[in-house]
Amino acid sequence: MKPSLPQRIRYICGGTLPASMSDWVLRDLTGPGAARRYLMRLLIPILAPLCLFLLIPGPLWMGLAMMALLYLPLIYFAVALMYVYRRHRLVAHGLDPALADARERERAAAERAAYERRHGR
Repeated sequence: MKPSLPQRIRYICGGTLPASMSDWVLRDLTGPGAARRYLMRLLIPILAPLCLFLLIPGPLWMGLAMMALLYLPLIYFAVALMYVYRRHRLVAHGLDPALADARERERAAAERAAYERRHGR
């Protein structure tokens, strides 16, 4: 079941969805494209207020430089805190926070099994 438009807007702004939508939340936070969706939800809306720097009198490069001084660290910290954010959102929806890195654990287990097969352990 997918959330309605008002539910989706509330979800994007940090609200929680009903327990009946836990599967959708899990797919949204841990499924394919989760990192892309997270970054788009955070980085695209902030561009509108940053464009106000372009209204400051002076050369265009100055407004763009001021935008970059705020936007580049935002990108850095958004990527750095993505895992923490996912775990927080899973806990807020009553899901196990360990699901945030389930794919990485599966990949590590597969690598370990392949290593043991190759080297006879």
